[in-house]
Formats: sequence, structure tokens, C-alpha cells
Amino acid sequence: MPMDAKEIERLIKESIPDAEVTIRDLAGDGDHYAAHVVSSAFVGKTRVQQHQMVYEALGGRMGDALHALALTTSPRKE
Repeated sequence: MPMDAKEIERLIKESIPDAEVTIRDLAGDGDHYAAHVVSSAFVGKTRVQQHQMVYEALGGRMGDALHALALTTSPRKE
């Protein structure tokens, strides 16, 4: 079953409360999304660590309910 963009955003914000999340459905099928996540939690972390934080927030849904996610992350600039 495809995953709703609002559910992806909710899961990310639940795990990373100050996250600004922008989701785009790339194919209109609920299976292929692009997400841009900005958070102060990413400050001092490598891009790989930032992506790991987002994937952890999705709780193992990658490759199952969520087929593809083109992910970009960046630390919040204060």
C-alpha cells in the first residue's frame, strides 16, 4: 500500500520536532517522493548522518510502504 506524503511528514516531524519538511510526489503514484528536510538537529552532522536520522524516523518503511525517496537535508541556519 502506498504511503501518503502527510504520513511521511508526520513521521519525520515526530522524530525531528523542529524539522521543516517539504515533500513532492514525483510520479503521482504515492510510491516515489522527493523530500527536503531542514533541522537544527543536523548541525555538525555529515550528510550521511542527516539522512540516517530521516530514515530512522521513517521506522523501516523504506523499501516497503515507501518505495523511493529522493532525500536532501540541510542544517537550519540561525
